[in-house]
Amino acid sequence: MLAPSIQKNDKQAKLIIGIFSAVVFIAVSFLSKFTLEIELPFDVHIFALINALINTAVAILLIAGLVAIKKRNYQAHKNIMILAMFLSVLFLVTYIAHHLLAGEAKFGDANHDGIVSEAEGVLVGNTRPLYLILLSTHIVLAATSLPFILFTAYRALTAEFEDHKRKAKRMWPIWFYVAVTGPLVYLMISPYYN
Repeated sequence: MLAPSIQKNDKQAKLIIGIFSAVVFIAVSFLSKFTLEIELPFDVHIFALINALINTAVAILLIAGLVAIKKRNYQAHKNIMILAMFLSVLFLVTYIAHHLLAGEAKFGDANHDGIVSEAEGVLVGNTRPLYLILLSTHIVLAATSLPFILFTAYRALTAEFEDHKRKAKRMWPIWFYVAVTGPLVYLMISPYYN
């Protein structure tokens, strides 16, 4: 096992994790209400592609981290998971940038008028409910799991490995689901970016 990376202070950790999670939740919740009208010399949807690539990388890292811990390679597991956490923070930055600069896209809105007409709805057929299920579960699980993922990481960094292991068994599948569904949502919505 590894030595603690940080000193245990549950009160401070709960406060920091709570504030960070609340700020992220509030920021993401209000994104649909604001769009910055800025002319940029590149397609702002590059941020959505970056998001999908980051989520894909996180999913791969989560698998690699699981393999490393199963092989009892604790240092590799720690390094992999720290990289996954760093990429997740980078994802948040690019996610916010994309939504602030590009606004919202609607699945099925082929003519980019902000409305999915009956004819457009017929064209996408049964894929719209599938998209909405993937999107809603992705968003809800991403938003609600953040403090639990952070607290799971905190337990590892304070070398409370039994508690970390218990928490990770519940949080890993959720984090993995969020990481996998992110690129799927991107692939489904990207044809409707204007």
